[in-house]
Amino acid sequence: MQRNIKEQLVNWKLKKGRKPLILQGARQVGKTYSLKEFGKEYFSKVHYLNFEEEPQIKKIFEKDLIPARILQEISFYTDTAIDIQNDLVIFDEVQECPKAVASLKYFAEECAGLAVCSAGSLLGLHFSEEGFPVGKVEFLKMHPLTFEEFLAACGDAKSVDFINGFAFSGAVPEVVHSHLWEMLKKYMVVGGMPEAVLAFIGNRDDLFKAYNEVRKKQSDLVLAFVADIAKHSGKENSMHIERLWQNIPHQLAREQNGSASKFRFKGVIPGIRGYSRLEGAIDWLQSAGLIIRTAIVNSGQLPFSSYSKENFFKLYFFDSGLLGAVSRLPPKTILDYEYGSYKGYFAENFAAQEFIAAGIEDLCCWHENTAEVEFLVEAGGNVFPVEIKSGWATQSKSLAVFSQKYDPPLKILLSANNFSVNAGGRLMKMPLYLSSKIKSSVLKLSRS
Repeated sequence: MQRNIKEQLVNWKLKKGRKPLILQGARQVGKTYSLKEFGKEYFSKVHYLNFEEEPQIKKIFEKDLIPARILQEISFYTDTAIDIQNDLVIFDEVQECPKAVASLKYFAEECAGLAVCSAGSLLGLHFSEEGFPVGKVEFLKMHPLTFEEFLAACGDAKSVDFINGFAFSGAVPEVVHSHLWEMLKKYMVVGGMPEAVLAFIGNRDDLFKAYNEVRKKQSDLVLAFVADIAKHSGKENSMHIERLWQNIPHQLAREQNGSASKFRFKGVIPGIRGYSRLEGAIDWLQSAGLIIRTAIVNSGQLPFSSYSKENFFKLYFFDSGLLGAVSRLPPKTILDYEYGSYKGYFAENFAAQEFIAAGIEDLCCWHENTAEVEFLVEAGGNVFPVEIKSGWATQSKSLAVFSQKYDPPLKILLSANNFSVNAGGRLMKMPLYLSSKIKSSVLKLSRS
């Protein structure tokens, strides 16, 4: 299964003065697989250590953190010589061995020629009691499969080529547009967790069976995440964190007009009403990579941080497939989605996922008085409002209000409709399946 992270890993390998790499991401998003495949293709040999499966390896790091000694003992343990200039060493589930995390500092200082990659649960890394090697490591973030990666995994190379080659200069051919909508609905059921995607691909000759197998895998993943929560947070905290996490789909579905609303704290946990009592749980889920937090700002000006409040935000799931599973929505309900008959929070959640995976960090929503625009995107020093429509409607009072007040170079409306730009070039209507291209498109069109 080809992942887009590969290009970034290659860039890291070729970088002068590279530091040990920590590949971040929620559990089961494909970190281990991607690192192993990268190692096989670009290094002479891969030395793989898993601290969860082989806890005895931890003893290698107990005496001291001197790289030369550590590598010597790893060689004895694996019965394989390590070529510092040509091999890759992978520390997997590294959160289980805090001393291995701390050793990365010394690998950076004393063994710079060796390529060292680490992967593991964000939880353990975030809450490690050992000294973290600040400034001595590099980071890459890995997410569930994007829509584009899902298409590639399904063998739909033509669609991938079309999306990457789209020139934002005319409508998508109708046959392509219809096909991509159908694939998008499948993606919203399956999501981007590799196990769920593989379950779909392996059974797609019988779609009923395929979606049942997908839901089984998703249910197993939810249980694994809940177990992770309990493992890393303690009994009482884990109950609060789990309850908050599973409450998010209900909050997303609550808004009558289809748009996700501000996260409300009352009623999530009995007896807890305010943000201060839930702040830790929310930070915990964000650190684990299980949620996407979107600040709500009351201005369309930069910097966004100056116009936001700590307790005023939206929360989305990190994967649309798991959103459906936790919501207990039957796949048919989503597949029958005619983009007008169903609540739009799925469309919003999908867009948030695609934006994050495309490198648009620190997502913001704009809200002033009764007007609300789902996302603000900063590009080239300008602010671009992005409204999400779950159906065929193309009118947006909120975009009009924002435009009148802040005069952005371009407004974007993501919906079920085909691509178009109005005569004045100030409003771009864009199909939802092109969400990942939002930043490149606004830069291109705003400069033309």
